[in-house]
Amino acid sequence: MIQPFDALVVNKHKDQFSVKLQKLAIEDLPEGEVLIHVQYSGINYKDSLATIPNGNIVKTYPLVPGIDLAGVVVSSKNPRFQEGDEVIATSYEIGVSHFGGYSEYARIPAKWVVPLPKGLTLKEAMIIGTAGFTAALSVLRLEENGVSPEKGRLLVTGATGGVGSFAVSILSSLGYVVEASTGKDSEQEYLKNLGATSIISRNEVYDGKIKALGKQKWAAAVDPVGGEPLASLLSQIQYGGSVAVSGLTAGINLPTTVFPFILRGVNLLGIDSVYCPMEVRLEVWNRLATDFKTANIEGFVQQEISLQQLPEVLPTLLKGQARGRTIVKL
Repeated sequence: MIQPFDALVVNKHKDQFSVKLQKLAIEDLPEGEVLIHVQYSGINYKDSLATIPNGNIVKTYPLVPGIDLAGVVVSSKNPRFQEGDEVIATSYEIGVSHFGGYSEYARIPAKWVVPLPKGLTLKEAMIIGTAGFTAALSVLRLEENGVSPEKGRLLVTGATGGVGSFAVSILSSLGYVVEASTGKDSEQEYLKNLGATSIISRNEVYDGKIKALGKQKWAAAVDPVGGEPLASLLSQIQYGGSVAVSGLTAGINLPTTVFPFILRGVNLLGIDSVYCPMEVRLEVWNRLATDFKTANIEGFVQQEISLQQLPEVLPTLLKGQARGRTIVKL
């Protein structure tokens, strides 16, 4: 019998909002065919938003946040999974309307669960997490749209963040010449160690002015930034190139024209890691365990923390203080 266990719970009732560690029982967990003893989780921007009153992430309260988790199956009502299997669960409704990874135990629908691929440990899977998965999905979509190393330089924006860092590493390991854009001058050595050939200021991508068409600089780009910088970036992509966009840290508006698309054949590729179909999800995770796997995956870890440290660490992502990945050991 599983004894009461620790979990981080956010709750909101009228004007009262709380984020605190609580003891839960298995009966407190939502329905799902697979009961998992969670070993690791991670911190994403979305998780930090889930722990503030106006974050607009949490759909139902109370909730255990944490959109990523990796652990060992305790029991399963689905034949795909057996007791003792090592598994990953990310995205879908996890940590949004379904209790997530900031808990010693999680009960997850089987259709959201991925077997841990051979070649990855549970810790490595959570170093990757949704951020690394999103970066890998971006690279896969670029490949599907004809991008290859011989086409020329690739740009990664927001390069010190989770998605950006993994994109730099994956692309450089595949033989691409990668230019990394960042607003943090102090992180140049970090980006070079990930494989960036050169580092540029984000002002070189967007200086406050958006041209309908600019000089053709990059064959393709991975963009977790969005907003006006993305509009500027699209005007500087080479003929037939592609931009894989997965984020909105610079805003949701995209004040561009049709010119990059109809005069240069540029492709804007939307990257959705939340409801990504399972067959694609399995392909991406398998590639993250093989040709997309970086040699120094531990180098992405800014810090490893405990469940008890989460309340003090989660706000740092909202303040732009994060670099790489913070993982949670349960």
